[in-house]
Amino acid sequence: MRKRPPSASSSTPQSPDGAAPARPAKPRFTPRPEGRAASRADKKPAPRTEGKPAARYDGKPAPRPGGKPTYAPGRPAAPRPAASARPARPADARPAAVEREPARPARTAAPAPRVAEPRPVDTSGGAPWLWGHHAVAAALKNPTRKFVRLVATEDAAAELAGLLGEASPIDPQVMNRDSIAKLLPPGAVHQGVALLAKTLKPWQLEDVIAHLGETERAVVVVLDQVTDPHNIGAILRSAAAFGAIAVVLPDRNAPEISGTLAKSASGAVEHVPLVRVVNLNQTLDLLKKAGFWSVGLAGEAEQTLASHNLSGRVALVLGSEGDGLRRLTREACDLLARLPTRGPIASLNVSNAAAIALYELARAG
Repeated sequence: MRKRPPSASSSTPQSPDGAAPARPAKPRFTPRPEGRAASRADKKPAPRTEGKPAARYDGKPAPRPGGKPTYAPGRPAAPRPAASARPARPADARPAAVEREPARPARTAAPAPRVAEPRPVDTSGGAPWLWGHHAVAAALKNPTRKFVRLVATEDAAAELAGLLGEASPIDPQVMNRDSIAKLLPPGAVHQGVALLAKTLKPWQLEDVIAHLGETERAVVVVLDQVTDPHNIGAILRSAAAFGAIAVVLPDRNAPEISGTLAKSASGAVEHVPLVRVVNLNQTLDLLKKAGFWSVGLAGEAEQTLASHNLSGRVALVLGSEGDGLRRLTREACDLLARLPTRGPIASLNVSNAAAIALYELARAG
């Protein structure tokens, strides 16, 4: 705060006439004395000197001349030269274009591995190949068969000639084993002989019942969802061995009479009719009307097959190995029975179970 001037009663000297002396006029602008620090606007960064790197800001306040530190905001930027002072860029200073390598062709997917195509099997108009000594010999003895081609090795041809004699309906074509194998599906155990024959005329269940006539004792095997050709062929073989008059199976998902089925049947295809039906329950009803007792083979049945003392006409019903008899098939059966199996493995293959059950029915009759 500015102090007041002293009053007239103070000890300030006065002029002789008693008036106060005049105060000297204060200049409007005071000239800057030499050596005084320049104002903020006059501060300019000094250019770098040649050969001496500019000091870098290390984050610490720089000391002032009076000893008190001050904060340096950062390294001052060097003065930018005028546009006219910049050296001109030569025309050839632009880097030459670099030659690029030609683009590589896009990768294509690796070709898929070739899968061996199945060997073509000569069927000659739908006629299946039959192979194996027993299957071929039984087919050659069947007067209802029509033959297309017979191939055999020298040893197999001689064996057939000794078995059939002059009654052979077709002369064999002698070939080696490898040539015969090329005509058959992969893995066929042909035993040196194969026969190309027309399929047999299909049987109807009504024809089987009519052919039975007045016979009181008869067994028909009914298969529920058994589709394996090896099992069906083995069941046909057991049916022929124990005197069953037919094997019945649903037409849906049932295999055809192929070489595999005929080989497993070992000639029984020529002796036991294989009947295909549309509805298994209706088939059981038709057999009941013809005087057959339908017996379903099930492992959970209370009584064994032998305890029922079955006689007369019997329809033996067997289910698949995995699921057994279906519910509607069980309900359509007159009774259920089981085999007297015991031990850690109480189940049997369906073809083995059929053979044991057919033996039991043949023994009881």
